[in-house]
Amino acid sequence: MEYTDYVDLKYRPEKDDLICEFYVKPSKSIEEAAGAVASESSTGTWTEVKAPERVKKISAKVFSIKGNYIKIAYPLQLFEPSNVPQILSSVAGNVFGMKEIKALKLLDVSFPKKIVREFKGPLFGIPGVRKLLKVKERPLVGTIIKPKLGLTAREHAKRAYQAWIGGCDLVKDDENLTNQKFNQFKKRVVETLKLKEKAERETGERKAYLPNITAETEEMLRRARFVKENNGTYVMVDIITAGWSSLQTLREENESLSLVLHAHRAGYAALSRNPRHGISMLVIAKIARLIGLDQLHIGTIVGKMDTPKREVVAIDQEIEESIIVSDKAGHILEQKWFHIKPMFAVCSGGLHPGHVPYLIKRLGKNIVLQFGGGIHGHPLGTESGARAVRQAVNAALEGIPLEEAAKKQKELKLALERWKKIYY
Repeated sequence: MEYTDYVDLKYRPEKDDLICEFYVKPSKSIEEAAGAVASESSTGTWTEVKAPERVKKISAKVFSIKGNYIKIAYPLQLFEPSNVPQILSSVAGNVFGMKEIKALKLLDVSFPKKIVREFKGPLFGIPGVRKLLKVKERPLVGTIIKPKLGLTAREHAKRAYQAWIGGCDLVKDDENLTNQKFNQFKKRVVETLKLKEKAERETGERKAYLPNITAETEEMLRRARFVKENNGTYVMVDIITAGWSSLQTLREENESLSLVLHAHRAGYAALSRNPRHGISMLVIAKIARLIGLDQLHIGTIVGKMDTPKREVVAIDQEIEESIIVSDKAGHILEQKWFHIKPMFAVCSGGLHPGHVPYLIKRLGKNIVLQFGGGIHGHPLGTESGARAVRQAVNAALEGIPLEEAAKKQKELKLALERWKKIYY
């Protein structure tokens, strides 16, 4: 088959087809480039090879070309059930290096029911996390310990305690803190969980600590077991750098551990930041949910990280329908996927209390609002920073402008004075 033989604009996808949407910048013709992607990601190669007729029947088919945007249907037989690395090796593997294309971005993947049913999805998801923390409706408030590296285990635990008594529900390690000599994993877990229990007694609220277990797979599982043995309820993992196969192993082990799995996306921008090449954050989010992480960093729309809102947020009318799953839910991670539970979206990256009204307005209440410097950088310190965030959340939920709320709440007032801008 020639590359253009993989293009069939009259084809109508079967219900069991996996559908991918790509942006393609061709070297020559868009038809040849699109066919090259379909060929390389399914049954073809660079030259004609004799094969049985049945091979042609399971070849991928380009069924839509609109400008530089193409859609490809992949028959179910091409994929091994529940094998994320194999699926991505097909649709997001060699295709990025083809000479027929100058740039290629995998924008979206629509999984058929038969593939979705092979995955377990989140063990807790939004309803399980809310039940665990006894927070029924409001957004959850979290912080990342700052500075991200350099604190001792005891200093780390103390800062976590200050955040909890100030009003944070969640406290997590940063993505590059694991088991360094100055802050060893086991000591940090023990010290921080001890102060978590103290904060719970003093505030009457449930709290959670999210230690970073990212490591070689077997070591990662040992760390998860250690957290469970010490009465922890959460762990976090850097999903891109750890890898999809290790995440599937962790999710399987979690059937017995029953820990909430928090997904940090460190490294995602290497795949998704270029708007014309790579893999979108939307695809990463969908796969993380299928595998079974309970909550995931999605970006902030605002803040310090560059994340196109259309890649994860499915609210605004101007978002192209072709790159989102049509649904009334606030964001992709909440949409109804058969037995797969909804997943908490975590907004994180350069946030301060002034961002709170905007994020709740755009993303709803089923989000984790997560602050690093926006809490620890408060003029009065960590505890006051956490109080300022909770004050901002309460004001936003009550429909009170932050400027008005700040007149009676000094922590919020000082935060707004420091970071100036309020987003509505």
